[in-house]
Amino acid sequence: MACCIGHLVSPVSTARCYADSDVTDAYLPVAILRARRQTSGRERSPRAMTAQQRRFGDLADDIAARLPDREGLVFGASRHTFREVAARIDEAARRLIAAGVGQGEHVALWLNNCDDWIFIAFAVQKIGAVLVPINTRFRSRDLAYVLAQSDSGFLITHDRSGPVDYAALVREAVDLPATGDAVRDPRFPLLRYVILLGESPQAGTVDWAALAGAAAGVPADDLAARARTVDPAATAFIMYTSGTTGFPKGVVRTHALIDNVEERAGLMAITADDTILNYLPLFHAFGLSEGAWMSLVTGARQIVTQGFDPDESLDLIEKERVTVIHGFEAHMKGLAEAQEARPRDLMSLRTGIFAAGMLSATPVVRRGMRALAPLKNLSGFGMTETWLGVALSSLDDDEAHRSEASGWPGPGFELRIVDDGSDAVLGPGVAGELQVRGGTVMTEYYRKPAETASAFTPDGWFRTGDAAMWLADGCLRFLGRYKDMLKVGGENVDPMETEGLLLEHPAVQQVAVVGLPDERLGEVAVAYVQCRVDAAIGAEEVLGHCRGKIASFKLPRHVVFIDAFPMTESGKIRKAELREDAKKRFAV
Repeated sequence: MACCIGHLVSPVSTARCYADSDVTDAYLPVAILRARRQTSGRERSPRAMTAQQRRFGDLADDIAARLPDREGLVFGASRHTFREVAARIDEAARRLIAAGVGQGEHVALWLNNCDDWIFIAFAVQKIGAVLVPINTRFRSRDLAYVLAQSDSGFLITHDRSGPVDYAALVREAVDLPATGDAVRDPRFPLLRYVILLGESPQAGTVDWAALAGAAAGVPADDLAARARTVDPAATAFIMYTSGTTGFPKGVVRTHALIDNVEERAGLMAITADDTILNYLPLFHAFGLSEGAWMSLVTGARQIVTQGFDPDESLDLIEKERVTVIHGFEAHMKGLAEAQEARPRDLMSLRTGIFAAGMLSATPVVRRGMRALAPLKNLSGFGMTETWLGVALSSLDDDEAHRSEASGWPGPGFELRIVDDGSDAVLGPGVAGELQVRGGTVMTEYYRKPAETASAFTPDGWFRTGDAAMWLADGCLRFLGRYKDMLKVGGENVDPMETEGLLLEHPAVQQVAVVGLPDERLGEVAVAYVQCRVDAAIGAEEVLGHCRGKIASFKLPRHVVFIDAFPMTESGKIRKAELREDAKKRFAV
């Protein structure tokens, strides 16, 4: 994922952590020097200083004052100027006040991408309540967990969206009243109301549209007073991690992240002249930060789609003259394939963030560079717990850095890579666990003190759980989840090396390599392979494609063909599920 960059580190630095203070101007190109001077803690610009005092509820009003008649948000056939966006947020805020949402109360938002998601989310924060975005791929058990763990007082969701009956899922999770609309389920002691958007008002819930009448009675002065009392240092939202194992954890966040977005806007040169296509989920850090927030911070137009469809996305890029897109490896791959099958005019494309550095991603990113030209993709690193901006490549970087590395350390962050066994700090060329300190690193997981404590080292470094290494020039390279690394006969094996090799085979659509316990070697590799439509390949051909290109101990012991991979909502393969499947298949 994403973020602010700016600091080359001296290539003579060895086993150490890298931070802004480690950098000498002699190693920095002019554009990066300029970025550092604009965003460093010692010389922060006046605009960045004011950002530290801003609140999410201020953003729409601020941009509407600057660019009232500029088109700011597009969703389907709906088009809104920034003035209209601000007005719709205020209308949603009055409805929330009329519904009884109090300052500091937690409001769970379980909506698919739509313009109402943006209006309601910013309205929640404008009145000083706490937003709790919920993954729309969650079902009743997941929903019940988040509602209870987050202490949500309100749930706002669809009656139905596409094929999913969200109201029915709510009834599976929550005991709704047969009469009236106040929830009294002892499993959710703080949950007061369920509010539904849609055409089908239902018993035991509040109709969002019906709140318009009560909202008309909320004086503008009352809304303004609520907005003025919001503390920028207070909790603005709790975002649940898209973990690949177990239940997600709620990461507590404040309004201070606005500064993080402004820094990245400068580094990527995003302005009001840009158009951002946002097909990423708004409940996810990437889609929310680089789409909704970036638009209101910079004045860039945001086009939101309900989900990701490569052909729809390319058609919109051509029609709307989109300049900025973002995504993960799966998005880059889908866009490249669709563009190769039916070329569109993509000359408006300028930049965007797509993960790179992993060996499996390199061929995908390079293919995307060719197919989506003139897009200048940037690679970076970020996660819900650190937010975006831990590392980001530069617009000045060459193709190799943008396709094979994960960016330069971001301003305000300290990064180090440590050995998992000894905790020794590692130098360039040696893989270890990436740890981060400073910047926008979280302070806590909501109501999980033990997990919060274990997430940090005794000296205050956040353990990302990700494997990474420094390149010789001080650029970061993300290698994948640390626990995904294999130990075969005492040798460290990066599964992404084999994955990247197999992705070069014309019959392979997607691949994942996981470890399987082995009595003799400790662990061996298992390759899960998804073939392209109408393509056929056997296990021996898979192994033959690898032989002679990688060391024999890196070769998969087993090959499993699979129709579809278990995925997180952010497009990551759930390797933990594959590891369990491998144990069952091979009776370990």
